Amino acid sequence: MFPRPMLSPLALIAALAASPALGEEEGGPAAEAEGEVEVEVTVRAAAQAPAPGAPPIAFARPVFDETWATIGLGVGMVPSYAGSDDYIAFPLPLIVGRVGGVGISPNGPGLVLDLNSPEPSFAPRKGPRIAFGPAFRFRNDRNNRIRDDVVARAGTLDAALEVGGNVAVAFPNVVRPFDQLSLGVQTRWDVLGAHGGMIVEPQISYRAPVGRSLAVQVQASAEFVDDSFAEYYFSVSPAQATGTGLPQFPAGGGLNRIGTVAILTWDLDGKPLNGGWAITGVGGMSRLLGDAADTPYTATRGYPNQFIAGLGLAYTF
Repeated sequence: MFPRPMLSPLALIAALAASPALGEEEGGPAAEAEGEVEVEVTVRAAAQAPAPGAPPIAFARPVFDETWATIGLGVGMVPSYAGSDDYIAFPLPLIVGRVGGVGISPNGPGLVLDLNSPEPSFAPRKGPRIAFGPAFRFRNDRNNRIRDDVVARAGTLDAALEVGGNVAVAFPNVVRPFDQLSLGVQTRWDVLGAHGGMIVEPQISYRAPVGRSLAVQVQASAEFVDDSFAEYYFSVSPAQATGTGLPQFPAGGGLNRIGTVAILTWDLDGKPLNGGWAITGVGGMSRLLGDAADTPYTATRGYPNQFIAGLGLAYTF
């Protein structure tokens, strides 16, 4: 999934790498242009000031108001399963926005809602802000497209739908005007009875506009899982050992992964306030730890270092 400027991902590729700590629509595409708004409006007002007695000039209204949305589609290269050293192309849809005062942000293959979403602002924000709301994640690890023939013989797994909550605190203007540092945590539980476990993901992210068109965000995250999750995805049962030739392996929970991701977004017309088209690139790496790295699915048939890369196109209206 490809966030708009100033949006965090998980972005993207949670299955893939990380998830948003904050409903980032607070600093959505409007925020990337905040630094230029006062100057631009002042210059335009001076240049276009009406003659005495003429009717006042009506300025174009920015697209970001009570309700706005960004939709997009991209393609990424991701591991064929968590721990794989084979990569597959994966479609990356995107939806971000604000509807009825509720912020919507991507969360890997899923969504995070911000019930405390502020209205878009064109001036620097003051003081920290708390974001909170429900979080949803769809997980289809080893559900299909397993490139490794040995791992495929272990059988496919059911898809999981994880539902939980997200809370974060955002600090604006940390290093430079209009930037933001966010600290948050997300907790989710499987409600479809696939792995039947719990996941806790603490995250830290930093974002900043760079000029009129470019926005940059970097994020680091970790993933803690319980025994049910680890057993489902990383254990090798006696039957699976017989079918694959891999050794039996009993997996337990704990720190499962650490990772980082960088997101670059380029507004194509250099006017972020008017919405329109943008290109986003994503690159990141995560490292499987503990039993996620020691399982034969990773240690024998794959690799604990996991990489992602993607490119997408989005439209804001």
